[in-house]
Amino acid sequence: MFEKLQNFLQSLGGDEKDALTRNDPRVAAAALFFHVIDADGVAEPAEREKLGELLKKQYTLDKADLQKLLEAGKQAEDESVDFYASTSILKRALDNEQRVAFIELMWELVYADGVRHELEDNVVWRVAELLGVSDRDRVFMRQRAAERAGAGDES
Repeated sequence: MFEKLQNFLQSLGGDEKDALTRNDPRVAAAALFFHVIDADGVAEPAEREKLGELLKKQYTLDKADLQKLLEAGKQAEDESVDFYASTSILKRALDNEQRVAFIELMWELVYADGVRHELEDNVVWRVAELLGVSDRDRVFMRQRAAERAGAGDES
């Protein structure tokens, strides 16, 4: 499932890697990633590092392109008033399986600092709802991410 999502995410945006607009699914994904790590009011260095790693891996970016995407994603997150704009872009761009995998990536960010805060949990829940990801899949992805992070998943 991750390979399919990674291949798809790498194809997003076509050949114009420098053309990062609010309607670019890569920017929408980065904005939602920023929102989840900022949800508890403290963006830990481990979370920021994990965010960079995820984006770099998912989109096969060099350092300069990663920085551009991080800046565009942060700006989109700062300007957004809700999750609808970003999730609607991703909902159109991703199939159901890819949406579930995206939620798993969000959980990886939640567990990057070793702590699952209720505000981060709420962000992932709301994004999953808007993307049409079932509660069952959301919880299963949380459990998988917690297991990989070595964090016990207290429901």
